[in-house]
Amino acid sequence: MNRFVVPFVSGFLFAAGLAVAGMTDPSRIVAFLDVTGEWDPSLMLVMVGAVSVYALTRAFTRKLSRPLAADCFVGPKAKAVDGRLLLGAAIFGVGWGLAGYCPGPALAAAGASSGQAIAFSSAMVAAFALTRMMDGRAEQRRAPGTSEERR
Repeated sequence: MNRFVVPFVSGFLFAAGLAVAGMTDPSRIVAFLDVTGEWDPSLMLVMVGAVSVYALTRAFTRKLSRPLAADCFVGPKAKAVDGRLLLGAAIFGVGWGLAGYCPGPALAAAGASSGQAIAFSSAMVAAFALTRMMDGRAEQRRAPGTSEERR
């Protein structure tokens, strides 16, 4: 039961926070990123609030021997900054700046039946699937016993 309740409540709170903060409105995001035009600094408060909540939560969780709702802590597997990470960050930033959406706010807005957000989220999911497929093919080429190794 806990496996489903905690993620659902966490996701609901995250989506509600994004909506209340105005992060699901792409025109507001673009206005925040447009520092040479009519810049809207109000989202800076959202970022300060989010970083503050993260810092307090991180300080609390570092003192725990195990998570409250899981068996163990799970962190990212990759530790190095590589080309793949930098390319992904660049695509994320360009997409956020052009469309005014990033994954979390796009899914929250799609849940509210925003046509633009549904289109963005569909393209995002397709890109995730394409990336996973390409990763699988690259992994197969690197695996021992493949046709490339036999040549």
